[in-house]
Amino acid sequence: MTDFPVFDGHNDLVLRLLRGDVTAEAVASGLTDGHIDKPRAQKGGFGGGMFAIFVPSPGDKAVRHDEMRNPTYDIPLPDPVPEAEATDWTERGFAAMDDLEAAGAIRICRTAQEVEAALPADEMAAVLHIEGAEAIDREFDKLNAWYARGLRSLGPVWSRDTIWGHGVPFRYPSDPDTGPGLTEAGKALVRECNRLKIMVDLSHLNAKGVEDVARITDAPLVATHSNAWAVCPHSRNLTDRQLHMIRDSDGMVGINFASAFLRPDGRMDAEFELDIVLRHFDHLVDSVGEDRVGLGSDFDGALVPELIGDCAGLPNLITALRSHGVDDGLMGKITHGNWLRVLRKTWGE
Repeated sequence: MTDFPVFDGHNDLVLRLLRGDVTAEAVASGLTDGHIDKPRAQKGGFGGGMFAIFVPSPGDKAVRHDEMRNPTYDIPLPDPVPEAEATDWTERGFAAMDDLEAAGAIRICRTAQEVEAALPADEMAAVLHIEGAEAIDREFDKLNAWYARGLRSLGPVWSRDTIWGHGVPFRYPSDPDTGPGLTEAGKALVRECNRLKIMVDLSHLNAKGVEDVARITDAPLVATHSNAWAVCPHSRNLTDRQLHMIRDSDGMVGINFASAFLRPDGRMDAEFELDIVLRHFDHLVDSVGEDRVGLGSDFDGALVPELIGDCAGLPNLITALRSHGVDDGLMGKITHGNWLRVLRKTWGE
């Protein structure tokens, strides 16, 4: 493990287990593909992060990635997922996390203190996150039950409409003001997350949804895996107005490694220099301050820059940041310190 272990805002490793692509034991011993496994995490200084439980839309990812290679695109939102189907996927996601822990690949963390203690360990520090809340019932019985099992972070939507609100489409060029925000049920969900001290993730919410959360929440505003719209004008990225709202709440932004959300041309193409990542870094630091920027890779859920490749390639990004003038103090904040700060503030530790 490096002197600067990375705590990462978002990955989709669990989805690979749910699809049967990999096993927990293989993640622990080493994989031949994908972005995350235990040996590569140790090699690259990937100390852990938010492990997302996500309900996919059938056949969605391959089609989306192909269309996002075009100069412009506006991909229709997938249909909503029924609650029963989403509940089954989510329950299996919790079981997959338990399997990863039993195999020695991760250590499930429920407090910032546990995250900090686990970062230098062999096992990856893992915070349970639900991306898209289709499985949550209106009475919040499952939310409370899953909190008891370790859930500490939740995104009300992915890029699909839910009973809670509306996500942004995969659209370039576009700003994130793409439709209505949270429903009344969604506003109640934010309040219940506040009560339980579950972090509410702004990534995938549209502009009105972000503003709704900002009006309601008593916690810092956090976008776990989002970039600067001023650098890449994609609907998934954050405008300066949104960034200033995050700054004023003493929140957090994790830089997303997805190529289409980094490249100024919005293309899903991994061949580019890391100076594009640095442009987002500079704009985010200028907009929210150096205490509120970290990493949110989207490993195993996105096409990441070839010069990073997977979690073993994180030292290449560290080197680029070093060459960009980032000193030890700021490096510690970017790699994990800022995440620990906002987790403590959100979870009430």
